[in-house]
Amino acid sequence: MTEDRSPSTIGVDPAVYKTLLESTRAIPWKIDWNTMKFAYIGPQIEGLLGWTPDSWVTVQDWAERIHPEDRERVVQFCVAQSQAGVDHEADYRALTPGGDYVWIRDVVHVVRDGQGSVEALVGFMFDISERKRTEEQLLGLQAELQDLSFKDALTGLANRRRFDQVVEREWAEAKAHVQSLSLVMVDIDYFKQYNDHYGHLRGDACLKQVADLLFGAAQGGRNFLARFGGEEFALVLPETKAEAARKIATRCRDAITRARIAHAASAIGDCLTISLGVGTAVPRDEHGLMPFIEAVDRRLYLAKQQGRDRIVAEG
Repeated sequence: MTEDRSPSTIGVDPAVYKTLLESTRAIPWKIDWNTMKFAYIGPQIEGLLGWTPDSWVTVQDWAERIHPEDRERVVQFCVAQSQAGVDHEADYRALTPGGDYVWIRDVVHVVRDGQGSVEALVGFMFDISERKRTEEQLLGLQAELQDLSFKDALTGLANRRRFDQVVEREWAEAKAHVQSLSLVMVDIDYFKQYNDHYGHLRGDACLKQVADLLFGAAQGGRNFLARFGGEEFALVLPETKAEAARKIATRCRDAITRARIAHAASAIGDCLTISLGVGTAVPRDEHGLMPFIEAVDRRLYLAKQQGRDRIVAEG
């Protein structure tokens, strides 16, 4: 036999017990297991959700008042736990008659009869909307901080840390699908001399302008541009073969040429120029990402050795 813990057996007047239940902010309820009907629901439900207590007749009323995006998950979980006789709790959005919703935490206790069979479900609904809003704000702040940690503060482009993540991911994707991956490394010619001549504030403005021009010239597909460091930029070109990569690199160089950014301290002209190294690979087991990046970086170095303001690609 299970111990009878009803109000009358524990020395509490049922009317007082009911008053205590209905004075809490939590909403008490009880469902008869055999009929799947509400035996009781606290009057607080109307103040919270707008539904009158007498409108809560069956569990179907409860299920239909769960937000459609939460309904299947919550109903399946609660039914399974109840059938197994396991106490449980679930968070979900409960709908109001006007179509708004309130975040609810439902805490459920399974009541068994003398033979151990499920007899009823009793529980409390708690309004956790404020907690959910706080959680969403924290998640938003975390996402913002993560975004900032991957962004170059000066140019607004992705930073080196983000580049490392993206190029590793795209290398793995290219390897898995036997596709070409291209990489373009870009360096501003004589940028130290630019800073020395115009000052670091003008140098920062120049870096931002170059970043904007490269971004505009390189857009398309999953193309990804990052500030690699200092006056260097890196452009990752997924599913891009060598000829197409060379054309994109040419677009980038032409965009800088057309901008005619004054550079009186350049040794090769009166306007700013860039040098570019380009490489393409179809990753295989015997190929490594770092050797590929290093090979492209060597082509960039070769472009600078050969006089700058040029593109060096393989082949």
